[in-house]
Amino acid sequence: MLEGFEETVVVKGKVSRDLEATKYLTKAGDRPVLFEDLDGHRAVGNLWASRKRIEQALKSTPEELSARMQEAMSAPSAPQEVDRAAFEENVLTDFDLRESAIPKFYSGDGGRYITAGVVIAEHKSERNMSFHRLMLMDDRRLAIRIVPRHLHALARRAREDGEDLKVAIAVGLCPSVLLPAAMTVELGNDELWIANTLRQLCLGEPLAVRRIEDGLVVPAFAEYVFEGRITDKTTEEGPFVDITGTQDPARKQPVVEVDRIYFRNDAVFQILLPGSIEHYLMMGLPREPVIRKAVGVAGPEVHGVRRTEGGCCWLHGVISITKQKEGDAVNAILAALGAHTSMKLAVVVDRDIDIYDNDAVEWAVATRFQGDKDLVVVRGARGSSLDPSADATTAKIGIDATKPLGVEGFDRMT
Repeated sequence: MLEGFEETVVVKGKVSRDLEATKYLTKAGDRPVLFEDLDGHRAVGNLWASRKRIEQALKSTPEELSARMQEAMSAPSAPQEVDRAAFEENVLTDFDLRESAIPKFYSGDGGRYITAGVVIAEHKSERNMSFHRLMLMDDRRLAIRIVPRHLHALARRAREDGEDLKVAIAVGLCPSVLLPAAMTVELGNDELWIANTLRQLCLGEPLAVRRIEDGLVVPAFAEYVFEGRITDKTTEEGPFVDITGTQDPARKQPVVEVDRIYFRNDAVFQILLPGSIEHYLMMGLPREPVIRKAVGVAGPEVHGVRRTEGGCCWLHGVISITKQKEGDAVNAILAALGAHTSMKLAVVVDRDIDIYDNDAVEWAVATRFQGDKDLVVVRGARGSSLDPSADATTAKIGIDATKPLGVEGFDRMT
């Protein structure tokens, strides 16, 4: 995949895992950075730090990608199990995680972190795939940050049955898997199956998966796979710089014991810089089809949804609609704010406004919005724990920047 990106920055000299990689990734902006020697390992960061590269990898326009993600969520299908994967070229049971490429990104972080790891878990035939940060503890243990959602539920059920929860942590994946791993779907809607449909819709080929020693299946093209168990032990995890670029505090979290490591010959360890554009896009893009579906149910014709980079692709968004009647924009705002609880600002515009052009969106607000008539404020709502301005609840704002129906004078002359 790297060979297709001419803008890749190649760093040939030795780079320290402790803090130094962050300097190169920050300086490169949204350009991929390939480290030939990250303390003896090959690694890449910023790989999916632009919408254009994600769309290029999935052979989709912005509109096609959003629609295909929505379709994949609605019609998951079984991936194709294969008999061999490249990551089986090297299998270790005797190892020390401290010798790996896992980096420390910021001086205030609690330690070195896996940040581009997709965790696959299964308990009694119910499977989940999701993103989680994992802090290096010692030679064979990681601390995993789990919020009370699906992986949390599976780990709890396993504990109630007196078992550890088997997990596989896959590193070095493409957006056909990374985006579904960050989707919000109901437990039981298998994200690996969603990934298979998305890959078929975008690339015309199934998702190949390989069954590893503990019985879990993982994407066959992964560079690294860490096989282990979420135990009933806990430890202090964090602090950690999260998506907003602010520090998430330390808290007690479960411990993962790693039993086996798989990796390809000449493997490249994928790292995701916390609080970067890549972090925004990997977390924000998968929420766009969820919001699009919710707004469509609310009434108006929906043309596009964009989580904006200025809002970390997490807290702010823009929705393009065609109103059927007055009030549709307000319904769209309420639907969007409810569809993703972390979202606290929704701007609704007409179809003639390019939602990927910040100046165009601001122009719509400047010429089609009046604060005393077109502002929606929802107080006391559940918000994001990553928003430092929020307390127990948050205030959510909607801006109706659409033209009034049947009134002239609001079109931009060209």
